[in-house]
Amino acid sequence: MCSQKFDAMKILTKVLIFAFIFCSIYGMEANGDPKSPKFVTVKAEKGDGVFSLLRKYELANNACNRAQFYILNNLNNNGNLVQDSEYKLPLILYDYNGISIRTTIGIDDWDKALRIKEYNHKALQMLLKSENYIESKQLWVPYNEIYCDNKNANEYELPSEPASGNYVIEPLFGANHSRVKVDGYDLKDKVYYLVSGHGGPDPGARCTNCPNTLCEDEYAYDVVLRLASNLMSQGAIVHIIIQDKNDGIRTSEYLPCDKDETAMGDFKIPINQIRRLEQRAKSINELYKKYKRRGIKDQYAIMVHVDSRSKESRQDVFFYHYEHGKDSKKLANKMQETFRNKYDTHQKNRGYKGFVASRNLYMVINTLPTSLYVELANIKNADDQKRILLPSNRQALADWLAEGLYNFALGK
Repeated sequence: MCSQKFDAMKILTKVLIFAFIFCSIYGMEANGDPKSPKFVTVKAEKGDGVFSLLRKYELANNACNRAQFYILNNLNNNGNLVQDSEYKLPLILYDYNGISIRTTIGIDDWDKALRIKEYNHKALQMLLKSENYIESKQLWVPYNEIYCDNKNANEYELPSEPASGNYVIEPLFGANHSRVKVDGYDLKDKVYYLVSGHGGPDPGARCTNCPNTLCEDEYAYDVVLRLASNLMSQGAIVHIIIQDKNDGIRTSEYLPCDKDETAMGDFKIPINQIRRLEQRAKSINELYKKYKRRGIKDQYAIMVHVDSRSKESRQDVFFYHYEHGKDSKKLANKMQETFRNKYDTHQKNRGYKGFVASRNLYMVINTLPTSLYVELANIKNADDQKRILLPSNRQALADWLAEGLYNFALGK
């Protein structure tokens, strides 16, 4: 009898020791220990795929996050999402201690804490969260910030799937425009690289004698975002090469000049002009080769600029193409035809004088996709300025560019 009691005590002791070790190693989910993290859980909506869901939460560009999503949800690499089913995101949920982000998650890295703070602020702006982390005491931390080597965290890789479902989310468009309805898939497997001119340390052409200083890069970028949205609505794969995470699609006439644009992947834009162009061309060409290996042939690089001439010179939208690029010239001619038809419809008595020409511009001759260089207006001419100042006109420019690209891609 005593022996049985002794054996029972030994078993109980072993169980308690095991439980203590288990808790010590793995932690308790409730206490926020990163060794046993709680993950933000969301329901898949109609049309959500793995990539589109992760992109909605700004988690898609990191390979570590993508891999962890499959692990967390026991999915294979080709696994599909089921509408209304819950999925864990590679987004760790911490109980904010009310003091600081660093003491909450136990780090000393100031830059990392700042990135996490900005991530939570952006999630609030995008309506992914209803309260900020200070009020809710719920801090969201991307998985890669805790567990992954972030050396190549911003390296952009190909989407694992094309846009699908009823809408896609693009945070760069801003909170009021980020949700893009997909109306069709005519442009499925068509890839577009959209490059707004200049950016970062280089504002491009300017009008300093206007009531408000006008900077080329701001207006070209706004048109590019609108164009990207149009292309995405038809199922196209779109890469926005120059990015400004603070601006989005804007509805005011005067767009403040700033220098916080970055190159895709959150890379700083170099001051040196050749280095800037090399950076853009390299990003495009690397992606082009990846898509080509996947079997995707229809790829286009569209460079959007605003010209600068004497203030007396009025200039309609015009196009440059690669001299030795047969498809590049055909695309430029198609765009000219589209704009001429639009002018004949909307400004019958005015006429359209936009021209097509070949020119040895760096981005035209050094990018692998079929290239097109677009000049929207003369930034110093008062009449031309209306074309870029009025939000409705910027939208019209994007619509007409999208229609030309659409018709060319479909052979219309």
